[in-house]
Amino acid sequence: MDLGAEEFERSLPLLQKLLREADFVGLDIEFTGLRSNLSSLQKISLFDLPSDWYLKTRQSIQQFTVCQIGLSVFSSIEGESNMYIAHSCNFFLFPTTFGILDSEFSFQASSVQFLNQYGFNYNKFLKKGIPYMNEEQEKKIKHSILTGNWKVRSSLDKDQIKVVIDKVTQWLDLAKEGDQMTLPGIAGFQAFEVQLVLRQALPNIWTVLRDGGVIVKKVSQQHRWYLEHASGDRDSCWKEQILLSARGFSVFFQMLVQAQKPLVGHNMMMDLLHLHEKFFRPLPESYDQFKQNIHNLFPVLIDTKNVTKDIWKELHFPRVSNLSEVYEVLSSNLNPTKDSAPVIVHGNKCEKYAKTKCPHEAGYDAFLCGSVLLKVAHLLLQRVRGPVPTSEPSFPQYLDVLAPYVNQVNLIRAGVPKINFSGPDYSSIRPPILILTVRRWPGVSEQQVYGEFQNLCKFDIRRLTQSQFLLLSNKFKDVRSVLKEYRCHPTLQVSLYRYWRHSPNVSCMLQVCSVVAAWALLGFLLGGSSP
Repeated sequence: MDLGAEEFERSLPLLQKLLREADFVGLDIEFTGLRSNLSSLQKISLFDLPSDWYLKTRQSIQQFTVCQIGLSVFSSIEGESNMYIAHSCNFFLFPTTFGILDSEFSFQASSVQFLNQYGFNYNKFLKKGIPYMNEEQEKKIKHSILTGNWKVRSSLDKDQIKVVIDKVTQWLDLAKEGDQMTLPGIAGFQAFEVQLVLRQALPNIWTVLRDGGVIVKKVSQQHRWYLEHASGDRDSCWKEQILLSARGFSVFFQMLVQAQKPLVGHNMMMDLLHLHEKFFRPLPESYDQFKQNIHNLFPVLIDTKNVTKDIWKELHFPRVSNLSEVYEVLSSNLNPTKDSAPVIVHGNKCEKYAKTKCPHEAGYDAFLCGSVLLKVAHLLLQRVRGPVPTSEPSFPQYLDVLAPYVNQVNLIRAGVPKINFSGPDYSSIRPPILILTVRRWPGVSEQQVYGEFQNLCKFDIRRLTQSQFLLLSNKFKDVRSVLKEYRCHPTLQVSLYRYWRHSPNVSCMLQVCSVVAAWALLGFLLGGSSP
């Protein structure tokens, strides 16, 4: 299902029911950009601790926004043997522009081209996107609405409102009491916005929202007073409805949090950062606080990238570069448990993905995440139980076998390969750091050093001293290749980095200690030779 603002409001009760009955939820998010073009000091690096990586990435999250969220809700089918039904949805989102809220965000050209290549519907994103806000924005707009300090702030909204008021005013001049007119094509929270403005501007009208649009009725002031105080349309109740509609997707986000279902993604770190920033609260400066918040929101996270990366080589599967290729391998005869794996069917109005592959459409990728999870979990369970299982596997059994991977989220290009959301992060298992000493090459830069090695392998480079650089790779074979190739190089000497031997801080400390020791020895000798 592809859902814009109008379809979303009608589908909300069904979505809530699906969540309650779900075993787990697959997630994928598309953004208007990934990383801003920061200075070299702000670019992520293999030298980064998780906290460094978080602070650098936080800036990009605040700059870009979410344009599409894909959710695939997986439920086991009662009475069927190891069979699941997947309800997959695409939610087109656009930040709430209401009252004082008018968000700013950027587009990254490469991201726009990428999404356009895969048929992304920018018209639906820009014109019919579901509004959303985080808790901090909600508090501001709630205070503004409930205290009556609400105004139309967007120039586009003002123009639209002016046209509507002019149209209604012209109609009022000729209308009789009891006559009514329809303002078509106005839906969602904008319909509440139009009604609020009309009621404030024109004391002799009343408005009602219907499927066809906003109905405007000419009434007497006495009847208007009665309608305003009617139990079904009290001012406070009506303003709460405005707020509920303006919150949009944030309402469903709270349902997702309250459901406490396992959340499954693939390389999902950026997704989690955006979920926190856009629907919960602005990202905190503290990395540990971010981890704690995410764990409270989603106690069970499973990153299929982390799971498959860990077992891929062990099972001798061919190398893959994206989620679609992972799914294809697990669905092929290369998977020894293919024939006994869970059967997955698509829900009503979600059959599109049964016939069509839609890579990088968020709903499709969310479906792939859930499917990969079930296939990998089944493969792991069969290895534990043996070739002749005693009973049909259940999802709780799949979760048990996946326990070592729960809350371990893959981290791209950092000092550690993954983040642990339910405890301290693990120590690095990256290859050792190399130190490069440059001779007879004055003024050499990090970029020039990178160029020297790029044909052989790729390293992250950090200057240590005027003539020394640290080299770090995420591949052990690259370290071995460089040590071998540059063993006898006349200008570039490469060796393993030893902190106590190569650190300038340690060298400085040792020099100071040696000077102090020398003076102490001299003082002792001079003092001992005195009469």
